[in-house]
Amino acid sequence: MKTAITLATVAKEFLERTGLAPSTKETYELTLLKFLAEYGNWPIEIISKQTLVEYLNSLNHLKYTTHHKHQAILQSLFNFAVEQEYIKINPIRGLKQRQPEREKGEHKTDNTIRYLTPEQLSILYQAVKDDLRMNAIIHLLHRTGCRIGELLALNLSDIDIKNQKFQVLGKGNKQRWCFYSDDAAQSLDKYLKYSRHQNVKSSRDNSHSQNSTNALFTAQHPVTLKISRISYHTLHDYWRQITNTYPQLQGIRIHDLRHTYATERVGLISIEELRSLMGHESIQTTLRYQKVTSQKAESAARHALNILIQSETKN
Repeated sequence: MKTAITLATVAKEFLERTGLAPSTKETYELTLLKFLAEYGNWPIEIISKQTLVEYLNSLNHLKYTTHHKHQAILQSLFNFAVEQEYIKINPIRGLKQRQPEREKGEHKTDNTIRYLTPEQLSILYQAVKDDLRMNAIIHLLHRTGCRIGELLALNLSDIDIKNQKFQVLGKGNKQRWCFYSDDAAQSLDKYLKYSRHQNVKSSRDNSHSQNSTNALFTAQHPVTLKISRISYHTLHDYWRQITNTYPQLQGIRIHDLRHTYATERVGLISIEELRSLMGHESIQTTLRYQKVTSQKAESAARHALNILIQSETKN
């Protein structure tokens, strides 16, 4: 008779996977502690969606953003169980996240501007380092603040490689320059040399066939082998595969790289300069990033204050 695999056994394998950063492992362990205390001895195949719903409902003391993190880590754990063929279907799949509760002072508008933290950026860049196309796309989005549609519309001839810039056609048919950094230039160079689909010639007449494109970022159909401009739908599928793999990235949108660009520059350049670089029609849109940066500054100030108080107490 086949021995039942317990949730605790699967969780142990999940946490001991190669390549898992020590800080990430510690986060997972702390998050799963209560769950494993309650259900660790259960065979994993009998843990149902209802069990998980009841457990997540018991975490009503958590902020909804923290609650989302707990749910994301559970989803990753059961995704791993499916990959290892311990279960056939992830019981938490499709479960909606808890919505903010006004009576607790939670509002969706709190996170209107969502940006990636340095830790999330590090995880994201590590995840795409071997995918030269995605690596170049993410570098350019993060380093220029351009919209994803603006980037995907670029042709190879639109790139000024020498001066590390390109011009996009933004909202209202307004053109603006986007400038990128050395690391973005390096990632773009590798993509162009080793990953971008090259134009092919017809085997019959040695002339260029229709199987070619001037697009900067290309894709190739797996059956017809036709080369075309990569679509947002295709790119979004790749993005979901990446973000679903890492709990820290779940819920992060491609557009959040643009928000990250803006929040990194508030205080370093003037609001009018940032407005120009972002292509905002209204200065009020740009001013939203000042509020986010003020919140970050307040958080840092309080953290520093706590450290000083602790130091004084010890002395």
